[in-house]
Amino acid sequence: MSYNRVILVGNLVADPELKKTNSGKSVVSIRLAVGRNYSKTGENNTDFFNATAWEQRAEFICRNFSKGKQILIEGQLQNRSWTDKDGQKRTVTEINISDVSFVGNKSGDSASVSSGSQSPSEDRVDIPSYGSSPDESFSDVSSDDELPF
Repeated sequence: MSYNRVILVGNLVADPELKKTNSGKSVVSIRLAVGRNYSKTGENNTDFFNATAWEQRAEFICRNFSKGKQILIEGQLQNRSWTDKDGQKRTVTEINISDVSFVGNKSGDSASVSSGSQSPSEDRVDIPSYGSSPDESFSDVSSDDELPF
């Protein structure tokens, strides 16, 4: 059995730029800066990851995200190889994006809004996202005395 799934939250290093393949498919390649801390030293580092989105997801990213904005991506790791103009074989490992979500809101709070949610002022692509929208069947509990356990 194999399993290949990556979920990252980070900031875009540059504005996404939508491109078209020769066959007319939309594609965007992004670079994501993701913080990583060392527990022993307390030191923070940043890792950079390349990711690619196709078709509707690519268009969604280009419409809604810009340099410095936080983004959540989910996808699969994949290796891509090619021969450069000098005849050297090159390989890159990147994330093939299967889902994308907002992280935070316009005021910078840490709430999460799914890319599949509807907003009257923005055009949205219905991209499935799991666990990011509240279930209306849940209700707030006002005190610990009301907890069932």
